[in-house]
This record gives sequence, C-alpha cells and structure tokens, in this order.
Amino acid sequence: MIDKSKTKINSKVQWTKFTVVLICYLLFLLWVKSWWGLIVVPFIYDVYISKKIRWQWWKDAEGPTRFLMSWVDALVFALVAVYFINLFFFQNFVIPSSSLEKSLLTGDYLFVSKVSYGPRIPETPLTMPLTQHTLPVVNAKSYIEWPHWDYRRVKGLGNVKLNDIVVFNYPAGDTICSSDQWQQQDYYAMSYGIGEQLYQQNHSMPQLKSLNRIQQRRYFDMIYALGRNYILSHQQEYGEIITRPADRRENYVKRCVGLPGQTLQIKNRIVYLNGKANKEPDNVQYSYYVKLRCPMPQELMDQLGISTEDITGLTQYGFIPLTKKAVKALSKRKDIVQSIRLNTDAQTGDLYPLNGYTGWTRDNYGPIWIPKKGATVKLDMNNIAIYERPIHVYEGNNLKIVNGNIYINGKVAHSYKFKMDYYWMMGDNRHNSADSRYWGFVPESHIVGKPIFIWWSHNPDHPGLSGIRWNRLFNLVDNIK
Repeated sequence: MIDKSKTKINSKVQWTKFTVVLICYLLFLLWVKSWWGLIVVPFIYDVYISKKIRWQWWKDAEGPTRFLMSWVDALVFALVAVYFINLFFFQNFVIPSSSLEKSLLTGDYLFVSKVSYGPRIPETPLTMPLTQHTLPVVNAKSYIEWPHWDYRRVKGLGNVKLNDIVVFNYPAGDTICSSDQWQQQDYYAMSYGIGEQLYQQNHSMPQLKSLNRIQQRRYFDMIYALGRNYILSHQQEYGEIITRPADRRENYVKRCVGLPGQTLQIKNRIVYLNGKANKEPDNVQYSYYVKLRCPMPQELMDQLGISTEDITGLTQYGFIPLTKKAVKALSKRKDIVQSIRLNTDAQTGDLYPLNGYTGWTRDNYGPIWIPKKGATVKLDMNNIAIYERPIHVYEGNNLKIVNGNIYINGKVAHSYKFKMDYYWMMGDNRHNSADSRYWGFVPESHIVGKPIFIWWSHNPDHPGLSGIRWNRLFNLVDNIK
C-alpha cells in the first residue's frame, strides 16, 4: 500500500510539473508566434511522464563516464539556458569606446533588456552562446549561416523613444575586411577613401559642386570601384571581403536623436527635429583646442572626468573633448590653461551618404527625412544617395541607376514605400563619435535592446580595486539624460 501511495504521489507531482512546464512553453510559443515549436511537446511529455528515452543514461554508469557526463550535462544545460536568455530577455554589454562619454563611460557594463523593444527572432539561430560573430582563440565564425530566417520581431513592452540610449547592430558592418587590422574599420569609407587617393595620383580632383547629379554619381561609382578593386587585389594586407548577417554585426550603443518620420537637421552643433531644437544631453561633449601651461593634475582630471585617452589626444592633435562644466572649470584655471576655444573645424567629406555630394559637415548636417514604415518618399537624383542603402541593403530590393533613371526591381521608380522604421543615432561625445552622420540610418531590424542599468563599472586608467567606480554601480540608464 505504501509503495502504491508513493507511486501515486510521484505520478501527481510529475503530471503537475509537466502541466506547468507545458503551459509556460505554450505561452512562450504564443508570444513568439512560432508553432514549429510544438514538435518539442512530445519530448517534454517523455521527460516528465512516459520516460521512454533514457535522457540521463550516464547516471547508471560507473567511473570516469559518470563523472565526465555529469559535467557535460551541466555545461550543455548552462549553454542552452544562456543562449535562450540572451536571445529573448537580456544580455550583457560593455562600453568599448568614448563615443557616449560623459553619459556612459568606457568600462561601464550594462544590463540590456531585449523585452523593452521586443526581442528579434534570430536570423542565424545556429550560433555558439556568448559569442557575437567570432570564436575566441581559433578566430573562426561562431555561427552557421544556414538556416537563415527573415527579420521578425516579437512584441515588446514599447518602442524606441526620442533620446533613449539604444544598443543596436552596426549597420555598415554588413561587409568587412577579414584581416584583424581592418575588421573594425568601415569598409565602405575605406573603399571610397582609397579610391579617392588612387584617383588623385593621376588626376586633379573635380569640383563636385560644379558637376550635375549624374556626373557626381559616376565619379563616386568610379572611386568606389577603384578602392574596392585595390582591397581585393591586396588580400595579404586586408584579407578577404566577407559579409555578416544583421544579427551577427558588431553591437553599438548610441542615443536616439531622431525618430521615424521626423526631419532632422544639425545647425551649429544643435540637433533640430521638424524645425524644433532637441534637448542636448546633460553631459554632451565637443572638442576644444586647449593649450596647457603645465601638465594637468590627476586630481583635476578625475574631478572633470578627463581620461588618459583624452590627454593623449590633446598631445597628438591639440584638442580634447570637454563638457560645458569642464570648459567652465578649466577657463578659471589660468595657472594651468593658457587658452581654450571650441573646435569648429569640420570637413565636408566622409559623411553619409558617401556616394553623394551634400556639402554637409558634422556640425551642420541635413535636413534629412528619416524613413518611416508605410511612408512613401519621392525619389530622384537629388536624394537617391540618401535612401539607396535602406531600399537596397536593408529592405532587399534590386536598385540600379542608369543614365539618371532609378530602377527598383527592374522597373523605373519615382517613389518608394518603406517597409521598416528607421532611427538616427548619435553619441553624446559629438566630435568623437562614429554615428549616423557617418553611416546613416539604423533600421528597426538592427535594434538589439535597451540598457536598463550599469551593473559594473571599472576605469581602465586605474588598475585593480582603485578603478572601480562605486558611484556608478546600479545607476539606471534612463536617469542619464
């Protein structure tokens, strides 16, 4: 009787576990809208009820087999759990550069929520957990490109809002040079830059402003081809030209300063949206030419948030990124600072679009309309360079220009209706940030998630415990305005 009673109780417990797990799993499938997952249900049933498959056969083994398989079992479970959590709920992200200083600092570790904007169904689902695109040590791809699924996003808690700090995949990272030395460089900017240098060796530079749009287009196509062919013919230096799917491109973090459907313009460094000035971040930085009478004391550097990297840049280039607070404080230190003035130097080249002449600079840019899902834009040779990449690369259309006529999927096009929303991202360190001014729009398909809080922060200029920024731990990113 006792054995039957225990068996009955165990059966009820197993059925209860199975029911709870099944309900949670079905709710998950309902959320992600993927009923292919129903093929897993029989296996869940077998684990808890029928037990026809010996999932843990190794427990009956002896010696090293049991010991080894217990570790393999734990490791596989951990990797699957991490993969699942990182894919749909949250992941860690570390600030690698100073583009958002002094809002987010180099060495800040962020807890990034994927639920905030809705997680993406992976385009490349077969990947090694805890890697983005490359396996450490062996330096090989950490993902398999087949199967490849089209972009789809699960419903989240909200949408990207103006001035949100956002983690996203680097849009221009679809094509890179495989050599370690050049992997982090913008392949397209490299191609145009190399092509221009090669062209100048045998020709005088044309006055692009005096050329019509068709002539400008032919010039940019020519120098891009020159640069690309040079890279292809020098594989020992640059490596192979490889491509990456959207979800395997580098992760970037910037502030969203322009939403879908808005017209953005930068006038004298201030961002305007639909003609109205957007609020600057509290700790926005611009570069200043500074002449020092003597080395800057470490105490003053720490007080103003000036890093060793900043001082190195000052030594090399003569300017340094500073907040308004830092400018005001340094202006009063006549014993240290001889002179300080805003860096207004800004080249017109190397800005988006790379294959169109605009005359814009980093401080005076636009106006530019940000594409919105379902909205239609009229196309002509005056604006095709701006919208060519979203239409061709991000939305997968075949776009060609022949004698000034625009062809989309083989048909002459005078307008285009966008399939996705796009965003304009910029760093708070405005004169030291590779952002949308240089590589253009961020499509919704590249949005990764929203940073929630800083869970760890370590100053790379100070090793060990002295580098821990205790005052930044668990600060909410939403409070960084």
